[in-house]
Amino acid sequence: MEIRFRNNSGGFLGFIPPVTRNLIIINALILLISTFSQDFMYKTFALFYPASPLFRWWQPVTHMFMHGGFGHLFFNMFTLYMFGSVLERVWGPRKYLLFYMVTGLGAALLHTGVEWLQTLYWQNIIQTGSPADAMEATSAYYQMLRTPTVGASGAIYGLLLGYAMLFPDSVMTLIFPPISMKAKWFVLIFAAIELVMGVSGGDGVAHFAHLGGMLFGLILILIWRKGHKMYSQY
Repeated sequence: MEIRFRNNSGGFLGFIPPVTRNLIIINALILLISTFSQDFMYKTFALFYPASPLFRWWQPVTHMFMHGGFGHLFFNMFTLYMFGSVLERVWGPRKYLLFYMVTGLGAALLHTGVEWLQTLYWQNIIQTGSPADAMEATSAYYQMLRTPTVGASGAIYGLLLGYAMLFPDSVMTLIFPPISMKAKWFVLIFAAIELVMGVSGGDGVAHFAHLGGMLFGLILILIWRKGHKMYSQY
């Protein structure tokens, strides 16, 4: 495998590969716009459950470019820069963008699937539970219909998975706590944490979206490996 690195030192953010750079810029601009028109942006472009009156067909795509605040944006874009830049240089811009979008859409799909299972659970309680339990389940269901999901985190977790599969023995160091470990163990631990947090729930984070990004990233990479197209560029 031969990897060529271009000299992109000129221009604003020119040292970042083009797709990664443009993704960072788009996400930052959308957050800026959202600060001036928050209600419209969230109701229109965040992801809502399909049964919600606020759902629109484009939301599985647009929610990937929205964030809940500067901290949310910074973490995702920093991770995008760190790992996305490497993957874009390995795969080339088209294949890398395909991977990014597939993992982001896969995250939305798994997240929505989990919400559907929750809906079935609540419907069963409404039909068979006590009046108090039925009221609580009804309230939870309508709260879900009004709750938007935003962020590139699903695609970001897909990138983490992709990096770990291409460079499993590279050493990564956490900022806090300052622990170093190989990428393959780092991703496995993160996946386990996301699963535990997703099952326990209640923290307002779409953990199954993160797992969805990793799952669809895994599937796509396995397909590429089987077809011997892991390092081919489109």
